[in-house]
Amino acid sequence: MNDRLAIVFIVLTVVIDAIGIGLIMPVMPALLGEIGGGGVADAAIWGGILSAGFAVMQFLFAPLIGALSDRFGRRPVLLISLVVMALDYFLHALAHTIWLLLIVRLIGGITAATHSTANAYMADISDPHQKAARFGLIAAGFGVGFVLGPVLGGVLAEYGTRAPFWAAGALALANATLGFFVLRETVTDKIRRPFEVSRANPFGALRAVTRLTGLTRLISVYFFFQIGTMVYPAIWAYFLTERFNWSEAMIGLSLGLYGFFYALVMGLMVKPSIARFGLYGAVIFGLAFEIITLLILTFINNGTLLLVMIPIAALGALALPALQSAMSQTVRDDAQGELQGVLTSVTSLAMIIAPVAMTQVFALFTREDTWLYLPGAPFLLSAGLMVICLWLFTRSSVPSEAQ
Repeated sequence: MNDRLAIVFIVLTVVIDAIGIGLIMPVMPALLGEIGGGGVADAAIWGGILSAGFAVMQFLFAPLIGALSDRFGRRPVLLISLVVMALDYFLHALAHTIWLLLIVRLIGGITAATHSTANAYMADISDPHQKAARFGLIAAGFGVGFVLGPVLGGVLAEYGTRAPFWAAGALALANATLGFFVLRETVTDKIRRPFEVSRANPFGALRAVTRLTGLTRLISVYFFFQIGTMVYPAIWAYFLTERFNWSEAMIGLSLGLYGFFYALVMGLMVKPSIARFGLYGAVIFGLAFEIITLLILTFINNGTLLLVMIPIAALGALALPALQSAMSQTVRDDAQGELQGVLTSVTSLAMIIAPVAMTQVFALFTREDTWLYLPGAPFLLSAGLMVICLWLFTRSSVPSEAQ
């Protein structure tokens, strides 16, 4: 029962992380205009700076937080981070200068790095055969938060641009209170490891983790997979506007549908897929679906067909929890926090690279003087990355129990 309550807490933590990311999307243009006094173009520039700063801090601090959780325990790291996250949201609500808003977004990037500790906690309380399904629950939680965040942000914005931040802070505090009562510590003296500064940064941690047999290629697969799948948030709205001239409402509907089916796949299909194909087969299955989906999206010219494709596109996400489980089974129990910290940093690095790369490719193939008009070109690039993932994964050393 205690573990079940802990799982609920961990999933809620990820949901709140995702809600916090999506919550600010509807209100950020108005908030930046309110604070900076500029137009939409100025707000867009500052919005890009804030997003990049958030991702950079997550990249830099995820291994540190993971290493701290390996040394001092998951419980204090998670609870303290949630309290700081709540205070950060309250500062968002009180910010009246662009520089203060930048500072609190940087702090928000640090607290969002606790995603690694949430994954490490889930690994601690799971047997090897349970890990993929439980990592799937975490991913499902992120999908639910991705759907709820923009919706809640839009609804609460009716009460002012600051209202969504007060609500997010209250949610984080409520979850910290739940965690205080239900979260047991999982780091015992048997698996506790000393804190080393050299391993508490993204570069040192990556060097240390990839020394383990087979992890270098698996982390490379994870990195390219993250860049490839970030094509959706990076260019989706621009692609639908250019290709189909869809309204904001239709674009929001399509995003909500994807988030819904993504959560459904992660919550209900990971376990039976692993039982049917094994971890190795589930990764292959997910990558194959991603390649097929991305190739179809590259050349699609029918909006109705695109909506039909969304549930199929969500199936590609099955590769992620299976891949995470394979990596988790490769490292020792006392290095789970470090591994998850590295994976969070890798994700953050992908979040820095992908939007720039994908939007540049989109612009190159949609401008008036382009040599080839192809709005779906970023999807073709992502399909190529998935082919690389498939090639690397089939040549990786995967734990025997994952075959």
